[in-house]
Amino acid sequence: MIIGVDLYSAIRIRYTDGESIRSIAKSLSISRQTVKKYCEGSTHPEVRKTYQRESEVVNDDVKSFILSCFKEDEAENLKKQKHTAKRIYDRLVAEESFEGSYSSIRTAVRLLKAERTVPPQSSIPLSYAPGEAVQIDWGEATVYLDGQKTKLYTFCGRLCYSCDIFVQVYKASNEETFLEAQQLMFDFFGGVPRRLIFDNAKVAVKEGFGMYAKPQNKYLSFSAHYAFSLDFCNPARGNEKSLVENLVGYSRRNFLVPVPRVADIEQLNRKLREACIHYREKHKVQHRTHPVNRMYQEEANLLNPLPRFRFDTSKTALAKVDDFSTVRYEKNNYSVPTRYLRKNVTVKGYANTLRILHEGTEIATFSRQYGSGNTRYCLEHYIDLLERKPRSVQNAKPVKETLTQELLTWGSQLPGGNKEMVKLLRLCVDYGEDRILAIKKRIPGQMVPTVDMVRTYLSEPAESSIIYLKNEISITQTDLRKYDERYGVTSQ
Repeated sequence: MIIGVDLYSAIRIRYTDGESIRSIAKSLSISRQTVKKYCEGSTHPEVRKTYQRESEVVNDDVKSFILSCFKEDEAENLKKQKHTAKRIYDRLVAEESFEGSYSSIRTAVRLLKAERTVPPQSSIPLSYAPGEAVQIDWGEATVYLDGQKTKLYTFCGRLCYSCDIFVQVYKASNEETFLEAQQLMFDFFGGVPRRLIFDNAKVAVKEGFGMYAKPQNKYLSFSAHYAFSLDFCNPARGNEKSLVENLVGYSRRNFLVPVPRVADIEQLNRKLREACIHYREKHKVQHRTHPVNRMYQEEANLLNPLPRFRFDTSKTALAKVDDFSTVRYEKNNYSVPTRYLRKNVTVKGYANTLRILHEGTEIATFSRQYGSGNTRYCLEHYIDLLERKPRSVQNAKPVKETLTQELLTWGSQLPGGNKEMVKLLRLCVDYGEDRILAIKKRIPGQMVPTVDMVRTYLSEPAESSIIYLKNEISITQTDLRKYDERYGVTSQ
C-alpha cells in the first residue's frame, strides 16, 4: 500500500512515542504490514523501487549469441547490412532452438547495444601545449557597407593554449582570401603554431576527409612555407574544433551587434582588429586559471618565427589590355593608364583588393569586385586621352562613373565648353574632387566661373609675408681685454 505524507508522519510520530504497531494500525485503519514497513523510517512513501526482472529465457548463452552477431556486423562494416533484432530472433530460433518471445530478444538487443554505444554528444577534455595548435573556421554576418546591406564572410582563428583570437571579414571565402586571412592571423599572433586544425572545406581540401584529406596544391605550398602541419577534422564533427566554433558565434554576437554601418570593409576590419586586441588584454576564459593576455604572452614566445619572404597569396592571371584600356579578371573589368593599350599585364587578385602590374611595376590598384559584368574606372587613367579628344568628355564613362553629379553639372556650365571641362578634370586628378568642389562654393554666385579662376584659388599666397621676430634678442657680452693685452693695445 502506498500512503501519503500525512499518514506517514502520523505513523512515525506515534511509533517514536512508543505506541505499538497493532494500536497504530487499528487507530489509523490501515494494515499492520503497512505500519511495520514505514514505522522505523527504513523507507519513504515517495521512494519508488526500480522494477527489475531478469528474463528467464534470455540467459548467458543467448546474450553471447547476440554479441556474436554484433561482432559479425563490425567485421563486415556494412551500414546497410546489419543484424536487426528480428533477424537475431529468427537465427536464435533456427540455430539455437530458442523458445522465448520476440519481445524479450528485442529488449535484450536494445540493452546490449546501449552498453556498447558511446553517446555522440560525449566529448573528451583536451589540453594543448603553448604554440602547439590553432583552430580556424568560417562564419557569416550581415553589415551595411556604404549604406548597402551586404553579407560578408568572417574568418576566425583561435590559439588552442591561450585562446587568443583573430577575426576579420571578407567579401568571399575563396582560396586567395583563405590564405591571406591566415597570413594576417600569423602576423597578428606574432608567429606560427606548429599545427593548424580546420574542417574539410573545398577551399583547403582537394579530395578525401579527415586523416585521409589531400590539401589543395597551393595550400600545401603555403603550409610548407610557414612550417605548420595540417590537421583536418572529420565531416560534421564541430566538436573537434570546438574552440573556434564557439568563437564564430561569440564574435558575431559581441563584435557585430548592433549591425555595423561602415564606409568600406577596411574600416570594419580595423574595428575588428581593435576588438581582438581588447579581448586579448581584458578577457578571461571560463574555467581557465589565468587571463588570455598572460597565457598569450607565454604562448607567443613558443610560436615559430615568421618566414622572411612573404608568401604571395593572390590568384594571379595574365591579361591583355583592350582598346578601351581595361583588363578583364574573373568576369569584371578594371582600367589601366592608356599608355598600356594592347600590352600584356599581370593581374593579382587578393581577398579585397586587386593589383595590376606591367613588367613588375604596379600600374593600378582597385577594390576587388565580385559577381560579373562590373567595370571599375579611374579618371587618372584617361585624362591624357581626354585632353587629346575633348569632344568625348560629356559621354565618357570614366568621367560619368567616377565624378559626382555636382561637379559634372558645374563643368558643363563653364564658358570654354568641352576643353574647359577637360581642364577642370585635370585639376580634379591633381588636387582631388573634394578640393575643387570646396573652391566652387567660395566663388561668388554672380560671377561666371572659369578654370583660371579655380587655379587662382589653388595658388593663393600665404596670408602674410611678414616674419615676426621676438621683441628682445639676447646678446652675449665678449671680454676684449685679452685681445688688447696680446696686441699691445692700451685703454685710454
